Amino acid sequence: MTDLTLAYHDAMRAALAEARAAGEAGDVPVGAVVLDEAGTVIGAGHNDRERTGDPTGHAEIVAMRAAAAVRGEWRLSGCTLVVTLEPCTMCAGAAVQARIDRIVYGAVDLKGGAVGSLWDVVRDRRLNHRPEVVAEVMADECAAPLIEFFSTRRVR
Repeated sequence: MTDLTLAYHDAMRAALAEARAAGEAGDVPVGAVVLDEAGTVIGAGHNDRERTGDPTGHAEIVAMRAAAAVRGEWRLSGCTLVVTLEPCTMCAGAAVQARIDRIVYGAVDLKGGAVGSLWDVVRDRRLNHRPEVVAEVMADECAAPLIEFFSTRRVR
């Protein structure tokens, strides 16, 4: 474990609390927080697709929207997105578009991850912005709620 991964444990615990809220609401337990340059949480969210019927209701999108509202602008330069599951293509693309400086994620998503597993959207040299990636922070703790959720439910 590096000092860099240790630095994000508190933020990942906050994201895990968001993930638990998603699971309790019957949604896939993924949570995210956005940190400003000082490391303060300025946006938080969890998967909310079931309640809202919104296909873009992923934890990362919800958290980035909240952070943008706090900042009063769409640019999240200097910010870090901390999420319990490796972002999908939509969320990775949104992080690039928002100019997020760093993406920190927990569990790897071999079926839909777009930050190095299945695809690598954020490191594509053709894009004008490429966030730093810190992978597998508290990976086992982040995978546990997902494993439990899917072991008790049938995927639609």
